[in-house]
Amino acid sequence: MYDEFKQSIAAQLAELSGAPVETIASAIDLPKATTHGDLAIAVPRLRIKGNPVQLAQLYAEQFKTDSDVTAVVATGPYLNFRINRTAFTHKVLGAVHAAGEKYGWTDAGAGKRVIVEFSSPNIAKPFHAGHLRSTIIGNFIYKLHKANGWDAISMNYLGDWGKQYGLLAIGFSRFGSEEELVADPIKHLYDVYVAINAAADSEPAIHDEARAYFKKMEDGDESALALWQRFRDLSIAKYKDTYARLGIHFDVYSGESQVGEGMARAMTMLEDGGLLTEDKGAKVLNLEQYKLERAVVQKNDGTTLYLTRDIGAAIERYEKYQFDKIIYVVSSQQDLHLKQLFKTVELLGLPYADRFQHINYGLVKGMSTRKGTVVFLDDMLQESKDNMHRVMRENDKKYSQVENPEHVADVLGMTAIAVQDMSAKRIKDYDFDWSRILNFEGDTGPYLQYAHARLCSLERNCGPVNLDADVALLTEESAREIVTLVSRYPDTLATAMQTLEPCTVVQYVLKLSHAVSAAWETMLVRNQPKELADARLLMYSSARIVISNALSLLGMEPVKR
Repeated sequence: MYDEFKQSIAAQLAELSGAPVETIASAIDLPKATTHGDLAIAVPRLRIKGNPVQLAQLYAEQFKTDSDVTAVVATGPYLNFRINRTAFTHKVLGAVHAAGEKYGWTDAGAGKRVIVEFSSPNIAKPFHAGHLRSTIIGNFIYKLHKANGWDAISMNYLGDWGKQYGLLAIGFSRFGSEEELVADPIKHLYDVYVAINAAADSEPAIHDEARAYFKKMEDGDESALALWQRFRDLSIAKYKDTYARLGIHFDVYSGESQVGEGMARAMTMLEDGGLLTEDKGAKVLNLEQYKLERAVVQKNDGTTLYLTRDIGAAIERYEKYQFDKIIYVVSSQQDLHLKQLFKTVELLGLPYADRFQHINYGLVKGMSTRKGTVVFLDDMLQESKDNMHRVMRENDKKYSQVENPEHVADVLGMTAIAVQDMSAKRIKDYDFDWSRILNFEGDTGPYLQYAHARLCSLERNCGPVNLDADVALLTEESAREIVTLVSRYPDTLATAMQTLEPCTVVQYVLKLSHAVSAAWETMLVRNQPKELADARLLMYSSARIVISNALSLLGMEPVKR
C-alpha cells in the first residue's frame, strides 16, 4: 500500500546519500505511532559514514517535497515523512472495496503445497477442550496459507490405533451398550475406557488380553478389525458434527491406522541404515547424541509404536502429496516426540527432511465446566452458547431484531472462546476464565463481533456506500488512525505468515475495532452533510470489510446483527 511512496522517497534519498535505492526502500518502516510521520527511516540503516543525527538533519533540509511526500522532519537519527493523505486514503479505501473479502491476500505461495495436520483427537478419549487449541490454531494456519496462494490441505490425523483399542474392545464386551454407542459414541467409548481401566487396576490380566487383542488387529484379524472400524466410523461422524459447528472442514481424515506399507519400509530403512539397536527383544532408536533420548520403535512382541507409524506416515504423505511443507500443530508436551521424528527423517537421508515444521502451543489451565468434570468440547461450546444467549436476552429491543438468536449465541460463544485462546502467543499457558469470555467490553470475542455488527447496522441504515466519495473531507486524527490501520492489514498478514501466530491478527483487529469505537461518537454519519456522510461511511465500510476478513481468517463467522 505504501510502495509508491517508499519508492519516491528511496529514489530521492539515493541521490542525496549515495546509498542503493533497494537498501533505502527496504529500510523504510511504518512507525508505531504516527505522531512524527507516516513513514520513517533510521539513518544508520543506510550504512553511510558520518554522524547519523547530523546526516538526518542534512537530508531533511535537502529533501524536496512534492505531491506524494508533503513534509520531512529529522528527529534524532530518524527521518520522518508525511505523505499525501488524500491520495493515500483514496488508494487504501479503493483497494479494500476492490478486493473485498480477499483484501490482504497474496499469491506468494502460488505453485506450493502445504499439509497442515491439526486437531487429531484420540478415539475413545474425550474430544476435550485441550484439543480446541490445536483445532483453532491449525485452522488459522491452514486459512492463512490459502490466503497467501498456497495449495493447502487440512489433515486430521486421528489417534485410532494402539493397545488402547485392544483395551477398548475388552471393555466394550464387558461394559458396552449398543444403544449408548449409537447415541453418543465419543462419550460412551470414553466411559467404557474409564471403566475397563478401573477394572484393570484389580485385574492386571486385562492388559495382557488387550495386548493380545491389538496383536490380532495388527495381524489383520477380520472380527477384531470390524469392531474397531465401527468405533472409528461412528466417532468420525460425531467429530464431523462438532467440526461443522466450529465451521471447520478437513480435506483428509487420516489416522495412525491408515499408515500402510510405509511403516514396514520405515523399519527396513532404519535397520539398513544401522540406526537401531536391540534391547530385551525391542528395537530402539538411540538419539542420545542429539540430546533426544532413546525411542522404542518396535516392542518385543513385534507391535509398532507411535514414532514408527509417524515415520511411515511421513514417507507415505510425501509420496502421495509431494508437499513443499508439512506443519504439525501439536502441543508443547510433544516437543520431544516431534524432534525425534524430524531427526529420524533427516538421519534416513530423505530429500524432503527440511520441509517439516512443528507449531507448538501451551496448555489451558482451569478449563472445566461448572460441574467440574472432564470437559467434552461439545459441553463447553454448549455452556458458552447458553451464557451468551442469556446475556443477549438482557436487551429485549436488540434481541428482538436478531433473526436467528440461537445461531448468533452459538457463534458468539465460539468467538469468545477462540479469541481468549488466540490473544497471546501460542506457547504461553493461559487460565481459562468464564467471566472474561462472557464480557462484551474490552479485548474479547464478543466485543469484536459487536464492533462488526454495529458497522453492518450503519451500512444498512445509511447506505449505499459511495465509492467516489470525497475522502479529502476525512481530516480528523481518528480518521487518519482508522485509514492507517486498514492499510496495515496486508502487512499484518505478512507478519503472521512469518510467525504463524494468530495473536498477530487478533491484536490487530482489536486495535482496529478500538479505533472505530473511538471515532464513533465524534465522526457521525447520520444527519451530516451528504458529502461528509459519504466519506465517513466509505471509511467505516472499509473498516467493516477488514474486521470481517480478520474474523473469517481466525475461523469465526462475522455476525451482522
